Amino acid sequence: MMSAVLQTATRATISAMKMAAPAKPKAAPRKPKPAPRAAPAPLPRKIAPPRNAAFRAGTHSCDLGKRRFKIYVPAMAAGTPLPLLVMLHGCGQTADDFAKGTRMNALAEEFQMLVLYPEQAREAHSNRCWNWFRRGDQGRGDGEPGLLADLTRAIIEKHPVDPARVYVAGLSAGASAALVLGNAYPDLFAAVGAHSGLPVGAARDSTSAMMAMGQGSPGNRPSAAIPTIIFHGSDDKVVNPRNGRFIAIRALEPFRGLRNTQTRGQVPGGRHYIKTAYRKGQGRPVVEEWVIDGSGHAWSGGSRAGRFVDPAGPDASRAMVRFFLRHKLSLRARSPRHLDP
Repeated sequence: MMSAVLQTATRATISAMKMAAPAKPKAAPRKPKPAPRAAPAPLPRKIAPPRNAAFRAGTHSCDLGKRRFKIYVPAMAAGTPLPLLVMLHGCGQTADDFAKGTRMNALAEEFQMLVLYPEQAREAHSNRCWNWFRRGDQGRGDGEPGLLADLTRAIIEKHPVDPARVYVAGLSAGASAALVLGNAYPDLFAAVGAHSGLPVGAARDSTSAMMAMGQGSPGNRPSAAIPTIIFHGSDDKVVNPRNGRFIAIRALEPFRGLRNTQTRGQVPGGRHYIKTAYRKGQGRPVVEEWVIDGSGHAWSGGSRAGRFVDPAGPDASRAMVRFFLRHKLSLRARSPRHLDP
């Protein structure tokens, strides 16, 4: 069970992640005909999945534990092996909430892929945070990384999945857990996406986790080269934005001879951002770092149908999917290792 310190911090995290409602404009004094108020923004439209698509719930059990999950299977999934994306939610979220906020199921139809949403159990953490900071949950074959890897393999066996195109991404604690998972299983995951997370090895217990979240931590050198895309808001008050920079630095370490290009942009009517892409020559990017100006601890470009989103930012979901699908594991990279559990 988490210490009282980390539980308090988690509650603060969830509180900080909630979007503040805009203040109502005040009527101008002494004016007989005040200007009419702007019409309220429409609620997000519920988009029904295509016929023959499925969003199913399930439970996975193994020697390392048991977790519930949901999986989205697109309408045209029969036959051809498809990519699989594992999405790890943040603290205070559920699989359904994360799916709504990221709109990843709609992209699954557009890009033809399966999306798996493992769900943290309250028995493992009272606020449904993935335990990325604990020593027993940071290595291959141990704790939550081992359980999530086993779940991923079970989905690959049961569904039409291309084992060369399996990816993992997450938000906050989920982002930190995704980085741990990619680092521990480079023979399973072809690329990693981290939104508002911390680097692998940034903490070893609840106390060091609090320090890393507040001040930033460089973490540890990666054990393998894995393509990584990073999103972080410049005004994140929950996880210091320095952690996004540290994730990028660590992701770049195993690669040599990269050049970088920087792009500045703005979402129409929304936030400015800086994207830095690192690649070999004219090839595909192996690391992308997105910094969203003025954004806090929330999924960039997300839908208000879910929690902890910033609709004014660039579309992190679409950017991640496009980045992921440019990477795949070779047969040699997927070969079992002697230390594989």
